[in-house]
Order: sequence, then structure tokens, then C-alpha cells
Amino acid sequence: MQARRASRELSLIVFSQLGKDIEKQHSGDFEQLILSSVRTLISNSMEEISIVTSELSNVREFVEDFENNHPDNLARPIDAYNIAVEMPLTSKMKEDIDVILNVAEKSITALEIAELSVLSGQSDVKRYVQKIIQTYKERKDDIDNVIKELASGWDIERLFKIDKDILRIAITELLYVKDAPVKVVIDEALELAKKYSTDESPSFINGILAKVVEVYV
Repeated sequence: MQARRASRELSLIVFSQLGKDIEKQHSGDFEQLILSSVRTLISNSMEEISIVTSELSNVREFVEDFENNHPDNLARPIDAYNIAVEMPLTSKMKEDIDVILNVAEKSITALEIAELSVLSGQSDVKRYVQKIIQTYKERKDDIDNVIKELASGWDIERLFKIDKDILRIAITELLYVKDAPVKVVIDEALELAKKYSTDESPSFINGILAKVVEVYV
């Protein structure tokens, strides 16, 4: 995972912990929030890996039961080993496999971010997170006003917080940090929305960011 991508995802977790009085928080507070966010990532990845293990055990049990109860094996002597049998890929197994793949992907991503954030050789991640947070702190009212202005028909106070935070991070980068290509910032904001928010969120966020680019960039 690239350092900037990791920074954005870690920033989103930090933003979820920021209070409304962000103006009163100092760089030392942000350091603690970053550390706390890394611990959250590691904890979440461990939980997700436990889910993967559980789901894999369920699938293995299903396969064993299917094999044991297949007519070809029921007809064999009691002390004989089972023979391999053909097994249809049922919709239930498809669902189980989808769950495993989804959770495994999240686990891998979380561990990559945690690794990039913790290892001493990856200090760029930490610096970029701090840059995003500090810039947002300094420009909070301007950035929130941009969202309010462009989210016509939406009450900004009633938007999902995670959607607001994704927009805040992307707008901070687009208008003030300006260290990454516009397309990269928008694409990765949409990836965060797909991963952490609702099915409708990517479309909503894409619409707002397209307006930001058209009006301000």
C-alpha cells in the first residue's frame, strides 16, 4: 500500500475521534490520536481475522459433513477412509466465501496501514496525516462551508459523519495541501466511501468533489 493512501485511511480514523473543539487541540493531541488509531486498526484486524477463521471452520465443517454423508462414502466400510466426491457450489457456500474474502481483504489493508504507520522507516505516513489534520484545523470553517454550499438539498448536520470526514480530508488535500493529483485524491476518497460507508455514499461524495474541482480548483 502506498504511503499516501495509508495516510488518508488513517486520517479518516483519526477524524472519527476528533471532537467539535478541534481548534483547542494541539499537535501532541494529534500524536495521541494517530497512535490510538493505529491501535484501533490492529484491534479491528485481529477481530476480522478471527471472523475469517470462524467462517473457514464453518465451511470446512460443511465440506466434511457433505463428504461423510455422500452415498459413495456411506456405502464404504466403516473403517475405510472417505473418498473425494463431487460437490456442487451452493449459494450458501458462495455467501460464506464472499464473507471470508471481504473480511480477509479488510484485514490485509488494516495490517498494511498499521505496518506503514508504526515502522520507523515509514514516517512519511505520520507526517502526512499530521499535515491533513493540522490544515483542516486551520481551515475548518472554510472547508465545512464549501461542503455546506455544494451539498445543495442536504443538511450538513444530518450527513453521515463518515461521509463528512471523507469530504473534509479530500477537500483539505484538493484546496490547501495540493500535494497529490486531483484524480488520485478523488478516486481514493471514493474507495474510502465504498469501504466504510453506505452504498449511496460514493455517488454523493463524487458529486460534491466534482463540484469542488469545477468551482475551486
